[in-house]
Amino acid sequence: MGFIELLLVAVGLSMDAFAVAVCKGLSVQKLRWKHYLAVGLWFGGFQALMPMAGYLLGTTFERYITSVDHWVAFVLLGFIGGKMMVESLKKEEDGVVKKEDVPLNIKEMFVLAVATSIDALAIGISFALLGINNYTEILSPILIIGFVSFVMSLIGLYFGIKCGCGCARKLKAELWGGII
Repeated sequence: MGFIELLLVAVGLSMDAFAVAVCKGLSVQKLRWKHYLAVGLWFGGFQALMPMAGYLLGTTFERYITSVDHWVAFVLLGFIGGKMMVESLKKEEDGVVKKEDVPLNIKEMFVLAVATSIDALAIGISFALLGINNYTEILSPILIIGFVSFVMSLIGLYFGIKCGCGCARKLKAELWGGII
């Protein structure tokens, strides 16, 4: 996988983290550097860890599915993109940030980070099936995915606080992530 393709995958993976970060930005009265750092590290960190976990799963079961590995990768990537597009087209409840969305506590951020990085787990499985053979080859994609997600989370927070209500909806971040 070339750098451009990897960068597009990283941007696509980061779109749900971006959308959640926009909502977090809407829910915080004033953003401080600790908000940026916390959200960026949670989302970027999990977006980097999950492909590694997926890669380990994929390499463990590779011998059982090598005859259909390209189809498994295709289905996983298609499912992730389709899911993101469907989620982006669902109507929002009322567009209002609820009071329980406000804190950036550890429990909430953990759940959000895991939820937004499940697709990265599938990408890691795809990496194993697409022929990445050792841990040094997987390090570069993991770092790129984590860094892009970190940066997109920071941008999402900034948009959330500066642009006000409806920014994520107008950008259709999750739809574009699914398409990519």
